[in-house]
Amino acid sequence: MTRTNVRIAVKALVLGCVVAAVAAGSATAAPRTIWLCKPGLRHNPCNPGLATTVFSPTGKKLRVEHPKRPRRTRADCFYVYPTVSDQRTPIANRHIDPEERSIARFQAARYSQYCRVFAPMYRQRTLVGIFSGGRGVENLKGYADVARAWRTYLRRYNHGRPFVLIGHSQGSFVLRRLVAREIDRKPKVRKRLLSALLLGGNVEVKRGRDVGGDFKHIRGCHSRTQLRCVVAFSTFGGQPPSDSLFGSAATRGRQVLCSNPTSLGGGSGLTDTVFPSKPFAPGTGIAAAIAALKVTLPTASTPWISVPRGYRARCSSAGSIHVLRISPRGGAPVFSPSPTAQWGLHLVDGNIALGNLVRLVHSEAAAYARRHG
Repeated sequence: MTRTNVRIAVKALVLGCVVAAVAAGSATAAPRTIWLCKPGLRHNPCNPGLATTVFSPTGKKLRVEHPKRPRRTRADCFYVYPTVSDQRTPIANRHIDPEERSIARFQAARYSQYCRVFAPMYRQRTLVGIFSGGRGVENLKGYADVARAWRTYLRRYNHGRPFVLIGHSQGSFVLRRLVAREIDRKPKVRKRLLSALLLGGNVEVKRGRDVGGDFKHIRGCHSRTQLRCVVAFSTFGGQPPSDSLFGSAATRGRQVLCSNPTSLGGGSGLTDTVFPSKPFAPGTGIAAAIAALKVTLPTASTPWISVPRGYRARCSSAGSIHVLRISPRGGAPVFSPSPTAQWGLHLVDGNIALGNLVRLVHSEAAAYARRHG
């Protein structure tokens, strides 16, 4: 070998070592997934007891129920929480604070009756970041955390099981992107999707249709046994203002999807409202916003309270703003918009029909089992 060839070979070897070192360093730099909820965690806010005190719409105690988990759950739920972080920076770190534990209990824990719940921490845009004008800014760090967690879940924990995606607000915006990139375009993964419950996140479809906007293949859900579909809505107690943050599409030729969780086939239906009996983490921003709803929930010694048939719900498209309108019945209290009229009843999206949504997951899992074994 000539000296020139030796020099070339040495340079190639050095370059290869540098590239390998950079690649290894990048892999090391990628943060590992931190799980807020995952089966087997020692302190898991998504795996509480299920005992429930049932109240009438006026707050009269009716009975105590003890729902049972099946001996073997048929599905998994992958949950991405909404904007809750009170950290004082625009983007949160992934430390598990009381507000993340509380929101997981409020929005995701009840689904543990029928599925294993997985919920990653992510570098979300904080409340400070949102209200300082950053609401519309894409948060690539947060998406990267969730996408990494999703791939870890598929690789290590899924084992071919059907799954449900659950998101609200910022969590739904993150999941819209994840579904489009990681599920909608991948038939083998999409086959295992029961549904995506993307609340308060302005899921877009082609105008007059239930598909063709954010997703090419995943349609809006129209029945309790339909699979590979999406449920999406934002809750209002009356007609949304013209500058509403929810219900209007950002893309020409599209509209925001509204799925009525109480009557997926159309028309109106009655809500099964479910909340934890323990209040949201005291002293947090979300706790203050919940207080601004001006509704006092009944107290109970069980982990959950339920108020069935307290509200009639229907999808409304008045003013070309597509939202879920609820009206109280039987003496149920009236929620005030919070934090402003533009947000409507955004803070109750996850709980106003939680009982209906949990039963939907149970029905979809049974339908999947009948079709696929």
